[in-house]
Amino acid sequence: MNYSVHNLTQVSDCNALLTWAAREKSDLNFKKLSDERLTVRFAETSQELDAILQGVLAELAATETIIAVLPEGPSKDEAINKKTRLEYKKFLLENRKESYGTVALLEKEMDLARVEQEIEEVDAFIAAIEEKKAALTA
Repeated sequence: MNYSVHNLTQVSDCNALLTWAAREKSDLNFKKLSDERLTVRFAETSQELDAILQGVLAELAATETIIAVLPEGPSKDEAINKKTRLEYKKFLLENRKESYGTVALLEKEMDLARVEQEIEEVDAFIAAIEEKKAALTA
């Protein structure tokens, strides 16, 4: 972006802007680090949740098959209770998957890319201010 650095007439204004920009860049670098760590964690969690969910789905299917062939009695009641617990576990995993799964991973990756672009823009701003400051001191 073209900044109106031609309006700057004082070195002190340049210094104030450079101090502000350095603070902004520092904040963005911290956010980038946080987003990088979250992205890694989301990638790992996404894979883990998928694997656990597949196991629960397989166990749920097996339990449903068992329930279908069991005669009425305590064994069938126990299998029905197990099925209920598995369905609840499936529900919880699907909810976690929404928060920490593939969709959340892609959102974090986009956040990270956005922060990286902001850092590039702050660097361009700093370069423009430093160039103007050098012209003022020359």
